[in-house]
Amino acid sequence: MSITQSNATKPQPDFEERPWGWWQVMGVGDGYKIKRIHVSPHSRLSLQTHEHRSEHWLVVRGLGMCTVGETQVLAGEGQCIDVPRGVAHRIANAQDEALILIEVQLGHYTGEDDIVRLEDDYGR
Repeated sequence: MSITQSNATKPQPDFEERPWGWWQVMGVGDGYKIKRIHVSPHSRLSLQTHEHRSEHWLVVRGLGMCTVGETQVLAGEGQCIDVPRGVAHRIANAQDEALILIEVQLGHYTGEDDIVRLEDDYGR
């Protein structure tokens, strides 16, 4: 059995395009989800919070400005950022090349509807 066929409580899409780039689910299991996130050049995700999960980001290519609460950190290849549950966060790519990160979500619910957008460049 592959990791994506494990005991997920709800089927998840494998790939989704967003205005800032795209994400792809790499694995889902009881209490976690793993995504590959591609942030297009000069794009950023919404400033958001999650009620049910924390996140751990690993930058695998590029350079991202990570906002977690009141802290901003420029993270490059091999660097990790932890986002506690309930804390406002976003990642931005001000570079001319794509930013790629691996996101590990941890929590009893990892559905896409667990997003509260505080600021959004795309009017969502």
